[in-house]
Amino acid sequence: MEKSMRNLPKTSEPCIMVIFGATGDLTARKLMPALYNLNRENLLPQEFACVGFARREKSNEVFREEMLQGLKEFSRSKPEEDDTWSAFSERLFYHQSPFDQDEGYEALKKMLSDLDAKFGTKGNRIFYLSTQPSYFPVIVEKLKSHKLIYDKNSSGPWSRVIIEKPFGHNLESAIGLQKHITQFLTEDQVYRIDHYLGKETVQNLLVFRFANSIYESLWNNRYIDNIQITVSEELGIGTRGKFFEEAGILRDIVQNHMMQLLSLVAMEPPVSLKATAIRDEKVKVLNAIRPIDLAQFEKQVVRGQYAAGRIEGQTVAGYREEKDVAPTSEVETYVAMKLHIDNWRWFGVPFYLRAGKRLAKRCTEIVVNFKPIPNILFQQASHNNDNNVLAIRIQPNEGIALRINCKVPGTAMPIQPVKMDFRYDAFTGVQPPEAYERLICDAIWGDNTLFIRWDEVLASWTLLTPVLDRWQKDPKPPLDSYTAGSWGPESAANMLMDEGTAWRSI
Repeated sequence: MEKSMRNLPKTSEPCIMVIFGATGDLTARKLMPALYNLNRENLLPQEFACVGFARREKSNEVFREEMLQGLKEFSRSKPEEDDTWSAFSERLFYHQSPFDQDEGYEALKKMLSDLDAKFGTKGNRIFYLSTQPSYFPVIVEKLKSHKLIYDKNSSGPWSRVIIEKPFGHNLESAIGLQKHITQFLTEDQVYRIDHYLGKETVQNLLVFRFANSIYESLWNNRYIDNIQITVSEELGIGTRGKFFEEAGILRDIVQNHMMQLLSLVAMEPPVSLKATAIRDEKVKVLNAIRPIDLAQFEKQVVRGQYAAGRIEGQTVAGYREEKDVAPTSEVETYVAMKLHIDNWRWFGVPFYLRAGKRLAKRCTEIVVNFKPIPNILFQQASHNNDNNVLAIRIQPNEGIALRINCKVPGTAMPIQPVKMDFRYDAFTGVQPPEAYERLICDAIWGDNTLFIRWDEVLASWTLLTPVLDRWQKDPKPPLDSYTAGSWGPESAANMLMDEGTAWRSI
């Protein structure tokens, strides 16, 4: 029976998680802290083990020590705060092998069988692909050929594969990857992960919209002027120069994170909370986005690249001075675009998206700008575009804020905006769980609601691949430079100014 967000199971089935690329940054920063916190809160099955699979040689003891250091630095709960690490670490193991070597997979099969006998994990498997995307096809093929991935219709143990983004480099490569992995996996066995969908505020979008009649009745083109989605980061690319030179911000952020946020904001009410119903509505939104008019390209898409500047009082290098970046690189670190959704609910409402590195502030936010009131009684209020704004903060300080106009006490009639602010940490008294915690839990439960279905990937690449092709074939419009620590190139501000609006101040 298909699971839904409404009825999450209370217990998880025994299983082993195998993390490919376990010596990479993601495992120490995100995956292992997520597993540790799930175990600490009794959300992992009691019969559980984790195997790190990577090419570097190291022992179980060295791997465990590296993971411990990662927990001390990155986990929301520290291992020194309780005595759960010792027992948890005894279920962590390391397996060394190249990703394309048959002998390595045979040795892994023997190792997993031994762990089944030791921990009672019953043959259930989750394979987490945290490697470079070029390794995805060969890993899936090897897993299947060595019978580590089971047939979906098997009545015995189950196997699932979590695939990290990016899923493809453009439309053509995504279709090729899909054709390859579906030779060995069914769609129900593939869990394409986007960690934004595990964030509490993102999950709360459905509740906020469809459990509150006051907002659902206003959620249309009659009352909403525009919607802005911002994903900004203070950080540059750090040690990811080689990756970013091949990706750029559009592939890294817009094609996945931002398209997912847009679809959740704009979707119609699903017929139920089952995974299929929710994902069906998301796909309808993506398919309804008007293709970008290449004849009006400069009015719809802006790209930029950060130059040297100052952030928090420190001088930072420009993108072309970063490690492993070409000195004449034309890769974008900033994208802004205007999109329209051609359906009854959203016709005429622009969706403005912007994402960038080395911006003034780290923030992911969805801003709903309501239409101004008639300019009759309170002209001051009707001219203030920053009021009657709903802001949904994804990170940091997850929460929802609403700005409304109120009268200042006194004999006169001055109007002042008031902010009504809800924050998760203040409401619950605890720090919200990390996104990967929820998503790993869902994968163990077999609930794929918060994972991306293939037709969502297809629709997103269909929309954005023409943008990538245009940038590759035509240098116009040029790559705009912006100072690190600013809010991006001036052309992005002008794109909204030409339509009589502006980016919301964050």
